[in-house]
Amino acid sequence: MKINEYYIKARLFPTILTSIPILSLYFFGFSEKIIEFMTFLESYKWASDITLSIAIIYFLVQINRLISKELFQNIFFKEELHMPTTNFLLNSDTTLAKSIKSQIVQKIATDFDIQLLDSNSENENEEEARKIISSAVAQVRNVTRDNSMLLQHNIEYGFVRNLIGGCVLASLISILNIFLFQYTFPNPFAFKLNLAFLGVFILPIVLSKFLINRYGKYYAKILFEQYLKK
Repeated sequence: MKINEYYIKARLFPTILTSIPILSLYFFGFSEKIIEFMTFLESYKWASDITLSIAIIYFLVQINRLISKELFQNIFFKEELHMPTTNFLLNSDTTLAKSIKSQIVQKIATDFDIQLLDSNSENENEEEARKIISSAVAQVRNVTRDNSMLLQHNIEYGFVRNLIGGCVLASLISILNIFLFQYTFPNPFAFKLNLAFLGVFILPIVLSKFLINRYGKYYAKILFEQYLKK
């Protein structure tokens, strides 16, 4: 596992934020039982709490990323074929000025020997056009990987995407907690706390399409701007 700025800000931070409900279940509900079970650490209660918390957060990083990429990103963008980075280079898309798009297409042809389809070919087979653009964009990302401005926008997009993925699990755990703290081991404070968590974590899910599209477009614009500067 490579710990870098992207991992910390785009994966770990949203996971920490969305792990609050499961950690509340642990601390309010099962902490003492788990500590007793972990006899090899029972002389170091603080150590077992921290160890288990870190393990839970690491596990949630992987789950959140899986949910955000396989569920939300694939639904909205059909993998990468409908991402803004692909849409912007379609002849039928008017987001970028024609002169700017022409420069990008020519530079891609020169740098990577990839010829994007013309308007007629694109109309006949849009899926193939999208596949070619997607391959070209992957090369563009590779050559702009060290760009600090692009990294910042990539982090912002990754943070939002992974936060939304984490909110799915956080909402489900909050619902579970509401029932547990109401009926299984009553705790009025924990019950109300998880009601608040549920309201907070559902909101990004409701706004998921808007947020992912908005930040995806920001990233796409910066990607092509920085690519043309190389």
